[in-house]
Amino acid sequence: MTDELRRGRASLAFSFLVQGVTFALLVTRIPAIQDQYGISDGLLPVFLAAVPILAGVGSVGTEWLVKRVPPSRVLRWAQPVVLLALLGVGAGDALWQVAVALGAFGLSVGALDASMNMLGVSLQRAYGRSIMLGFHAAYSLGGIAGASIAWAGAHWDLSLFVSYLPVVVVLLPAALVGSWWYVDAGGGVAGGAGDAGEGKGGPVVFKLLLPLCLVMTVAYIGDSTVSNWSAKYLQDVLGSSEEVSTVPYNVYMVMTLLGRGLGDLGVRRFGAVAVVRAGSVVAALGFAVVAVAPGAWTGILGFTVLGLGLCVIVPQTFAAAGRLFPGASDAAVARLNVFNYVGFLIGSPLVGALGDAWNYRGAMLVPMVLVLVTLLYARSFAPGADRYGDGHERPRTADVGRGSNGL
Repeated sequence: MTDELRRGRASLAFSFLVQGVTFALLVTRIPAIQDQYGISDGLLPVFLAAVPILAGVGSVGTEWLVKRVPPSRVLRWAQPVVLLALLGVGAGDALWQVAVALGAFGLSVGALDASMNMLGVSLQRAYGRSIMLGFHAAYSLGGIAGASIAWAGAHWDLSLFVSYLPVVVVLLPAALVGSWWYVDAGGGVAGGAGDAGEGKGGPVVFKLLLPLCLVMTVAYIGDSTVSNWSAKYLQDVLGSSEEVSTVPYNVYMVMTLLGRGLGDLGVRRFGAVAVVRAGSVVAALGFAVVAVAPGAWTGILGFTVLGLGLCVIVPQTFAAAGRLFPGASDAAVARLNVFNYVGFLIGSPLVGALGDAWNYRGAMLVPMVLVLVTLLYARSFAPGADRYGDGHERPRTADVGRGSNGL
């Protein structure tokens, strides 16, 4: 590997880490945001749904944008906007102010997620081996840091603005500096000519991408259940304190860090199909434990198991899209990323509605069943998976001799 690729990998991993911190600081303080702005329980799902809708718009816009500028440039400017939007969430006191801040957060996070994963897929292709899980492990590490900062803010009863300001002051300039070492497809650095190379050519056939879109959706239904409802579930159903209610997301992120840190090795050794299947079964087990938990600490155990299983699915779905459309990976990733937000859009209101109409324990069984749908589509993660519509797998020329992960 060249030094340019190594620097590109490190800088992109740092971007994933920053986004993990930012997102965790938002979702783990949802009860505090609700209190600060006087958002009712009935209105809260509307706010939670608006963010992924706007993020989907941002992701679609990014597919169009990267035809004109490289993904590295989109990521360079989207990340500071996300950080500033987070600060805006903590700074206001009126509903219109939090609506504007969350709107900016949603649009910019869609562009950030899409461009970040575009760069990850192209770097994995350049490396010739599975490294995508490592980027998402950095995101998990950031999530742990963000959830820990959120815990400290809740413990010392700090305002949201006071909790968020030091984070933004430190991470925003660091992210801007690191962005100069991003590497686009074809090995072009962020400050170079900006050709996105092989990531731009060729069509994306949605019918072939659809199985991965379904997997992405159910994975994010599960993930959004944790990020949007774990704190509230522990407080309202299992009777924990606000301080303890920040713990599930933290331990969930710890286990995603562990699972993703080892996941690339698992993919190289056993293949993506086996890793995704195992992750689906473990994630379903975690949801089952959460649903029957008699107390807060058993619930936390369930979220711990859930994180270990669910963590491998999303990175491998992006990687599979890159394999499926090697000549149009940017477009494939952007379209697939929309289903990240479809999952959030479905998952958060679905769990909330079922919790209100039935009970929150029963609501946890729905993502448990849905995540098992991944087992039906696991073959889509195989190298050279069926692009021909006849049920047979044929390795592409580019896949020959590249090992079990096909990259």
